[in-house]
Amino acid sequence: MTEIKVNKETKLSRAVLENSFIKYGELMTLLKKKDVKVNGKRVSKDISVRMGDIVTLFDLPEKQLDLSEYFSPVYEDENIVLVDKNKGVNSDKLYEILKREKGELYYIHRLDVNTDGLIVFAKNEAAEKELSDGFKNHSFEKYYYALCYGAFAKKSGILEDYLIKDAEGSEVKIYKEKRPGAVKIVTGYEEVERGEKTSLLKVRLYTGKTHQIRAHLAFYGHFIVGDYKYGDGETNRSLNVKKQQLTSCSITFFFNGGTLSYLDKKTFSLSRRPEVI
Repeated sequence: MTEIKVNKETKLSRAVLENSFIKYGELMTLLKKKDVKVNGKRVSKDISVRMGDIVTLFDLPEKQLDLSEYFSPVYEDENIVLVDKNKGVNSDKLYEILKREKGELYYIHRLDVNTDGLIVFAKNEAAEKELSDGFKNHSFEKYYYALCYGAFAKKSGILEDYLIKDAEGSEVKIYKEKRPGAVKIVTGYEEVERGEKTSLLKVRLYTGKTHQIRAHLAFYGHFIVGDYKYGDGETNRSLNVKKQQLTSCSITFFFNGGTLSYLDKKTFSLSRRPEVI
C-alpha cells in the first residue's frame, strides 16, 4: 500500500505520477480494479483532487526500478550527488528515487519537468548548507543549452529585466521597468550554432528565478523550441518538437573553505546538446 498527500489542485493521475514510482498504465489498471482510494473512498476514474487530499494505492507489485529511465550518474562522493536528469522526469520524483537508493539526501535546487541535465543533491547537512548558500548567493556558474526559435541580432549579450511570478506560481511575466513585486533578472547568452529556423545558445544564469530562461528568451521573441507555455504551439508543432529543448549543461562550484572546499573551481559538464533545425 502507498499513500500520497496531494500538494496542489490537479488530476488524480498527475498527483500520483509526480509523487510515486507508478506508471500511467499501472494506475489505470488499479483504477479499473477500484484499488485506489481518495480520502478513504474508492474511485475508478481519473478525478480531480485538491491540496491535502490523501490518495491510497493498493495492490502495488514490488518491482526493481530501471534507474536509467530517470537519470544517469555523473559524480558522487561522501557529500554530494550530481546526476543528469532525463527530460520528462519531475524533480520531486527524482529526489524520492535517489533518496530510496542513497538514504539521507537534501534538496538544493530544481529543474523543470521537461528540462534535462545536471542537478545536484547534498548527502549531509553541512554540504546542504554550503550548496544552498552557493545557489542563493549566485556564486556558482551555471550554464544551459537552449535551442531557440530565430536568432538574436547580436551573437552574445546580457539581458537585464524584471520578473513577476503570478499568484498561482505556474507562469511568470517579464517587464523592462521595475514594478511592484518584480525582481531583477540577469541572463547571459552566446550563440553556439545557427540553423535555418533556430539557433543554439549557451545561456548563463546570473540570477535563478522560476522559468527565468524560458520566459526571458521568449520576451525577446526567441522562445525555446518545444516550450508550449512561453512559446508558440503552432510553430512547435510545425517543427515536430514536443518537449522544450533546454539542457542544464554545466556547473562550476566556488567554495571559500568549508566541507566542500575540495570542489572549489571544479566544473562538471555534459557534451550533449540540442540539434539546430
